[in-house]
Amino acid sequence: MLSSGCCSLSSAVKIGVAGLGVVGSGTLRLLQAHRELIAGRSGRPLLVSAVSARDRQKDRGIDISAVRWFENAEVMAADPELDLVIELIGGSDGVAKAVVEAALAAGKPVVTANKALMAHHGGALARRAEQAGVSLAYEAAVAGGIPIIKGLREGLAANELGCIYGILNGTCNYILSGMRDSGREFAEVLAEAQQLGYAEADPSFDVDGIDSAHKLAILAALCFGCEVDFEAVHVEGIREISSLDIGFAEELGYRIKLLGLARRGNGGLEQRVHPTMVRRDAPIAGIEGVFNAVVAEGDFVGSFMAEGRGAGAGPTASAVVADVIDIARGSRLPTFAVPATELQRLPAVGLSERQGSYYLRLMVLDQPGVIADVAAILRDLSISVEALLQRGRAPGEAVPVVITTHETREADMTAALQRIAALDAVLESPRMVRIEDL
Repeated sequence: MLSSGCCSLSSAVKIGVAGLGVVGSGTLRLLQAHRELIAGRSGRPLLVSAVSARDRQKDRGIDISAVRWFENAEVMAADPELDLVIELIGGSDGVAKAVVEAALAAGKPVVTANKALMAHHGGALARRAEQAGVSLAYEAAVAGGIPIIKGLREGLAANELGCIYGILNGTCNYILSGMRDSGREFAEVLAEAQQLGYAEADPSFDVDGIDSAHKLAILAALCFGCEVDFEAVHVEGIREISSLDIGFAEELGYRIKLLGLARRGNGGLEQRVHPTMVRRDAPIAGIEGVFNAVVAEGDFVGSFMAEGRGAGAGPTASAVVADVIDIARGSRLPTFAVPATELQRLPAVGLSERQGSYYLRLMVLDQPGVIADVAAILRDLSISVEALLQRGRAPGEAVPVVITTHETREADMTAALQRIAALDAVLESPRMVRIEDL
């Protein structure tokens, strides 16, 4: 059995893989293609000796005829002949959770790419791993092939981190980049992403921000030594972003990105995922297409950014196997950088406490007095206007009006939006995007 400092570095590591989808099959291909290189870097051979998946007959483009097949992945996870279990089934509960729990109960280290599982049960699973004296590794759960977990937990271990943020979903980044480049609307670029395999048939987890929120909750726990608290993450997606908003953002010197941001301060932890306007010259504004990027701010290192492919068989398999190599070498680190028993419970800082600038886009009747009415509402709530854009004239018809504000409270902006929406001349719900100075 593998544990820190107690295993022979000459014997093969016998691995069981639960789940043979895109990532599972990719992991087996990587282990086969780089067998000698990986053995050299691990100090011992890595041998897949058991697998479990739903369909034994499916053609996955890999030969598994010599590998033991288990119909029941949970039974496989407890098999005494295995040294390590890789969980690639997915989902926050059900079989995936049972497999990980069974492996830990049997004293086996676990490698997983399952962000939903770690976001919902990471703290409890970390405590089980610690009690069993084995590793629970999850590099592939966040940002695919970017080694951000290792970077934060090891490379930045000497720093106190104040903030972490990033583009955590390649599907959303591809859609927003495509909308800006082509002037097309959300639905059309989403359909293209689905045709290219960048978006699922049901894209809700991606475009509604849930996938990013899972990853952010994990990163926050790792950075701030706190319990994983997915329920405290404020989540908004990108369905309401229009090409009109993206065009105005460009005109104002910004780009719109779906960002996840976590910051410790104000007596607690702020965690939020939402479309965000960032200045075009900000490093993260240049991350395009399906790429991900994560930025951490440390007190000694300053700002650190890592970017790369956040999904796909190859990048994710790379992260999975990197974790296996670490475990084979005898490395065992706390799951979230500090012992699980020392993870803090930080109060959630609500979004209403945010202080920042805002972009507003209104569709209003082109008639006298409309701007004055809007300005009066902003004045009454002590919201200062930075810029105002109105293009063309169309008396009696709908025209867009764009306003950016100086720093103000989210609670005041929410109240202003409600009052503005009630004006007779405002023809649809105001669109609001938060501006971050990153």
